[in-house]
Amino acid sequence: MQDKIQEITPKRKHSAKDGEKSYAKDEAKDQAKDEAKDQAKDEAAENRFLQRYSRHLMLEEIGEAGQKRLTTSSVAVFGAGGLGSAALLYLAASGVGILHIIDPDNVSLDNLQRQILFSTPDIGRAKSHSAKDNLAQLNPEIEIVAHRARIDAQSAESFLQPCDIAVDCSDNFAARDALNSACLAQAKPLISAAAIGFNACLIRLQPGRANSPCYRCLHPQEPVFTNIPRCDTVGIFAPSTGVMGSMQAAETLKCLLGKPSLLESHLLWYDALAGQFHEFACAKNPKCPTCA
Repeated sequence: MQDKIQEITPKRKHSAKDGEKSYAKDEAKDQAKDEAKDQAKDEAAENRFLQRYSRHLMLEEIGEAGQKRLTTSSVAVFGAGGLGSAALLYLAASGVGILHIIDPDNVSLDNLQRQILFSTPDIGRAKSHSAKDNLAQLNPEIEIVAHRARIDAQSAESFLQPCDIAVDCSDNFAARDALNSACLAQAKPLISAAAIGFNACLIRLQPGRANSPCYRCLHPQEPVFTNIPRCDTVGIFAPSTGVMGSMQAAETLKCLLGKPSLLESHLLWYDALAGQFHEFACAKNPKCPTCA
């Protein structure tokens, strides 16, 4: 009798609503898994942040808020030579969020004496791309954009556009003049340095500030090409580029953090042979051909 009842008892059919409920449950489970994964990634990223930048976080003048400000900043470094090598290494290590590297040249053997961002296997490669690869190994948490391009009025204006600040590590007057004009037009700070022989100098140019000159205030006349000393003709003391490039990085980080500097109105001169630093007051030139 029981068998007969079972035979005539119709099996329950699954309705469309049952399918919808099952799909909804599966979707909720998948969403929960995704959220858990995202949370784990966020926690891992936060742990890396706290560990990688722990020595900055200890500094009252930087702290967590300052370090996060650096990680959301963007800097354009024009030139990846001796100055640029040191500056880029410290900017990357310090966690500047986006670094744009602009340089037209390839790595050569004679660069390795002072351009510490490169090594022998990099010879023949574009400096900008080699620098990107090497810096990515130092800090994979940041974004690095390589531009193999010459620095002129058009490229300076274009590459500076998405950035907060420009770091001038170039090696010629025309490039520095173009960067100066671009920074004035976009009202962005310019950290400019140069090195030759045993000497190097540095200044922080802040367009729009009453006490800060522009580059052409300091060099109103374009120098005659034949009178310009170059490291490939007069030589350069390798560590002087590292000292000044590191100081460029320091001024850049301070500027991004909103910290004032004496170098907004003074030129810092470094004499490596004598082991001395000198400061020279610099004022805006009321007859400057660019900013007056």
